[in-house]
Amino acid sequence: MSTANDSFDPSTTLWRDGRPVYDRRDTVCVVGAGASGLAAVKNLREHGFGVDCYERETSVGGAWNWRHDRSPVYANTHLISSKPFTQFPDFPMPDTWPDYPHHSQLLSYLERYADHFDLNSHVWFGTEVVKVEPADDTSWDVTTRSAGGVGSERTHRYLAVVLANGHNWAPKQPAYEGLDEFRGQTIHASAYKDPKELRGRRVLVVGGGNTGCDIAVEAATSASQTWHSTRRGYWYLPKYLLGRPADQVNDQMQATRLPLGVRQWLAARTLRLTVGDQSRFGLPKPDHKVFETHPISNSQLIYHLGHGTITPVPDVKRFHRSGVELTDGRQVEPDLVVFATGYLPRFEFLAPEILGADEHGRPTLYLHAFPRTYPTLAVAGLLQPDSGLFPLVHWQTVLIARWLRLRDRDLERAAAFWSRASADVGKRWNRARVKDSTRHWFEVNHVDYLRALQGALDELSPATATARSTR
Repeated sequence: MSTANDSFDPSTTLWRDGRPVYDRRDTVCVVGAGASGLAAVKNLREHGFGVDCYERETSVGGAWNWRHDRSPVYANTHLISSKPFTQFPDFPMPDTWPDYPHHSQLLSYLERYADHFDLNSHVWFGTEVVKVEPADDTSWDVTTRSAGGVGSERTHRYLAVVLANGHNWAPKQPAYEGLDEFRGQTIHASAYKDPKELRGRRVLVVGGGNTGCDIAVEAATSASQTWHSTRRGYWYLPKYLLGRPADQVNDQMQATRLPLGVRQWLAARTLRLTVGDQSRFGLPKPDHKVFETHPISNSQLIYHLGHGTITPVPDVKRFHRSGVELTDGRQVEPDLVVFATGYLPRFEFLAPEILGADEHGRPTLYLHAFPRTYPTLAVAGLLQPDSGLFPLVHWQTVLIARWLRLRDRDLERAAAFWSRASADVGKRWNRARVKDSTRHWFEVNHVDYLRALQGALDELSPATATARSTR
């Protein structure tokens, strides 16, 4: 059921493939009412656009709303980025909140954000987008239906579309030989919700990312035995360095503008002094430099390794009927295997070629937002930063709104911007050589990315046009 106040105006009815298409004229469609979708609605409205936002669930929050079927949040989920680097720049979190808020606090923060900026009145809840199609060179036909499958489909034409449906809801399921024969239980981390699911069981956690480490730590205090399987060595950052949240220390280091190699050396040196030689605990040595993979922020993993409540093991080779064979020849016999193997981006309502997706499904975009050949289509929040996401997606959606407004007011400047931007489609905004894996497809250095956004925003600024006209 929708709570949006803007009623559809069917006065102008178009037709497509024998079905009516209701023209929303200069309105922009936003898909999803999670953090990125809410930021898009707010910033588009502030730039004078009408907005229709479609959300398949019955409330805001996206991945941070644990009530949603697709939410990957589990009971003890906390932020891995600290509060100042997570909050929206125009809506600070309460001073009384901890450095790393709980997921329930994040949800309440997003709900208050939506209330403060009156965003709910532009959201059609319980409405699923089933198809997004180009209508002509600039506009889009968006087909929706009730998320419960009740009622008929409706199609509306929009000036532009912003995709904010998230990228942490479609589990990346691993394929191992013999997995179908395994008699134990297997789940993806997306289905894990509470430590009671681990209590008294022999648990194998597969995956070395932040979620895999968090679940391994929870298993260490609940399960009868815990193995943690990783393919490679990682750099494990405690959540606090030198008495401050680690991302704040990293940001200060980047502010010095030291060369990347020097920062990598300093970071590695600091970790050796604080964490020590992690191979002592049975972990493999990292096969890459600091900052070349997404940081693992966990203060408790090394603690439990040191106490023997987590046993590190290498990658899985194959499954047997009653056990799991590892790549070093060892066999373990878990009765529960948790695959913390990440997620893949999914835009099931859109033809893959529109986003320039490669054979693996990875979109090719400018600033992780704009496809090369569709200037009125944008993606919001398709980022994996080394800090919090919300500040980045705020400025990203400001850029989207400013770009759409420029196209309306100054086609000559818009064409010049698009010509230059097209040259940077697919560019990765990270000076470090980040690993080329699905886990790191959307990895960005937050400083590099914000500088790129600032440059684009300056180029689209009305002040820039005024300065040029007076020369």
